[in-house]
Parts: sequence; C-alpha cells; structure tokens
Amino acid sequence: MAKLDPFSLQMQITRMFEQGQSFFATTKVQEWLKEHNHNPAEYDIVFHQKPAPPGSKQVMVVEIELRRKDGQPVDPWLQEQANLQA
Repeated sequence: MAKLDPFSLQMQITRMFEQGQSFFATTKVQEWLKEHNHNPAEYDIVFHQKPAPPGSKQVMVVEIELRRKDGQPVDPWLQEQANLQA
C-alpha cells in the first residue's frame, strides 16, 4: 500500500529543482510509479519547468510528463496524479 504523503509529487519535484537537486527527481518519480504498481522501466520521464500560476507563492512549477517506451498511451489518471497540485 502506498504511503500517504502530505505533499504532491509535483510539489516535491518542484522543490528539488528549486534546491538544485533535480538530479534526484527522476528517482523520486520512479519510486512513485512503483508505489502506484507501475514498472518504472516502462516509462520515460520528462520534466518541464513552467512559470507558476498567478497568485501562487512559487516562481516556477515543474510539470512531469510520463511517456511509455512501448508507444502505448499513458493512463490519463496516472498522468493526472503525477501532476496533481496539493
């Protein structure tokens, strides 16, 4: 069973980028995929840095893009959960 985390994956990844720890972001997403019963080896993980929405306390936000290596579409629910805002 996945452990509950008060911070969304996207928030954690954004903080990693802000703190200069983006090197570890891929590993974090791979662990998250495992917790959601997906094989991380089946996915390419791409990060997109974007300006934060107006009114946000953050300057930027990092969007997580999951791509299946076999060319099949990524489950929309999984993609949505990866970028869920807390």
